Amino acid sequence: MRDVLDEVLARWTAGEAVAVGTVVATFSSAPRSPGAAMMVAEDGTVSGSVSGGCVEGAVYELGRAALADGRPVLQRYGVSDDDAFAVGLTCGGIIDVFVEKVDRAGFPELAELAESVRAEVPVAVATVIAHPGDLVGRRIVVWPDRVAGTTGSARVDAAITDDARGLLAGGRTGALSYGPDGERRGEGLRVFVNSYEPPPRLLVFGAIDFAAAMAGMGAFLGYRVTVCDARPVFATTSRFPGAHEVVVDWPHRYLTAELAAGRVDERTAVCVLTHDPKFDVPVLEVALRAKLGYVGAMGSRRTHADRVERLRAAGLTEAELGRLASPIGLDLGARTPEETAVSIAAEIISLRWGGSGARLAQGTERIHK
Repeated sequence: MRDVLDEVLARWTAGEAVAVGTVVATFSSAPRSPGAAMMVAEDGTVSGSVSGGCVEGAVYELGRAALADGRPVLQRYGVSDDDAFAVGLTCGGIIDVFVEKVDRAGFPELAELAESVRAEVPVAVATVIAHPGDLVGRRIVVWPDRVAGTTGSARVDAAITDDARGLLAGGRTGALSYGPDGERRGEGLRVFVNSYEPPPRLLVFGAIDFAAAMAGMGAFLGYRVTVCDARPVFATTSRFPGAHEVVVDWPHRYLTAELAAGRVDERTAVCVLTHDPKFDVPVLEVALRAKLGYVGAMGSRRTHADRVERLRAAGLTEAELGRLASPIGLDLGARTPEETAVSIAAEIISLRWGGSGARLAQGTERIHK
């Protein structure tokens, strides 16, 4: 619900009720991931999307019904048939959408949830989406150190809390299955855990024009972007309006401090754009020994070969060197800083989701893996 949270909160604060449809499971080539949401207000206003347009009309009607009778519903949408009026997905995928009424009475924790999301405090919402009894629609809000709300069953609450914290720690959103009373083995109870972990970080080292383009691209992709350079004359906020913060420090010293403070993790992407071994070799030593999502360095193939020898001399193993994406980016024929930023972003996305980087038009395999 992150994408419609502000709108839902505004109406909740005003005392209005809304209906929220959330993608809780996907199969095959689904257009949106679990957690994607669409809001339907009492005045007919719609925001957000669950399928990119395929089934929004049907979810809208379910939302209007939920506003009228207050009953949540779990609906599956599959492939459209040959009937032009059939409701389904033309992409060949299947999605489960849970539609519920949200108001002050039913979701009193919403303001606290929104405050945590704004403050980048990890929090998850666990909602019962299927149960043979009367627990459907009940939820608990889970933080690393506390919970709010209840499903009405202490046993179910305990099971959900433990597993929701596991998903939250890994930054994952998804559905869980239990027996009707929260048994670890069994079925009948399905719970959707929507994790609101802080956004992943993109650390860009080197205050150059390519860094400015990369900062804007990173922010567009949902990263919290930091540009870091040891030279104060170049590392200024006016030169990097797309970054969330600009830091004047030696790159290796800054990254070491961020690692020690626990502010970077396996989702973090590092782009070293300095072209200068006195800057990039020390920071790459730190980055390649850490568990980060992506580490890339800009430079020619000659620069890359020299850099690898310096890193090898510094004691990095072949496995650690194998984590380095250098020369950085995919081969798109990029020339400008903006085109280069697209090339780097494409490589980050490809490695994150297991893409090949090849043209889709030349392949026959599934698009969404």
